[in-house]
Amino acid sequence: MTPEELEAVRDRLVPDVVGDGLRVLFCGINPGLMTAATGHHFARPGNRFWPVLHASGFTPRRLHPSEQGEPPSYGLGITNVVARASARADELTDEEYREGGRILEEKVRRLRPRWLAVAGVTAYRVAFGDKRAKIGPQERTIGDTRIWALPNPSGLNAHWTAAAMAEEYARLRAAAHAEGDAEGRS
Repeated sequence: MTPEELEAVRDRLVPDVVGDGLRVLFCGINPGLMTAATGHHFARPGNRFWPVLHASGFTPRRLHPSEQGEPPSYGLGITNVVARASARADELTDEEYREGGRILEEKVRRLRPRWLAVAGVTAYRVAFGDKRAKIGPQERTIGDTRIWALPNPSGLNAHWTAAAMAEEYARLRAAAHAEGDAEGRS
């Protein structure tokens, strides 16, 4: 894809991947230009979302971004804090994050996933006004939905290796499964 073709999709919206009965709604920061061009979440080749999703045990095999319709069959969904596509997350304003947080909260109240997993702790901090949030489960809930801040899987996030990310995503998976098992026994 040429730089001109990518630039042409700036600000394009990418539909959510959701379904009923979601265990985890994964939430990216915002669509990148490759995602907007293809219509597939986390589509940039250097993005580690799909490999980490598999390595953490959420999916039985590594999915390609073009297979994004499959996660709802595993109880997983995908959305974003900010809907508009950009080349980099640092192009977004704090107001866009805050408005995205309000919209996301409405979406979570409607969809009622067990967990909202925000892949980007900085985006979570700004969107929800929680300056002290750290990676991991949050005290805040949205209705009955618990929140987990995850490391951003972007290839630009050099602070986290894919293996370390997979460990953190696996912690969320274990919590989501344990909660589901407990609900099934009650």
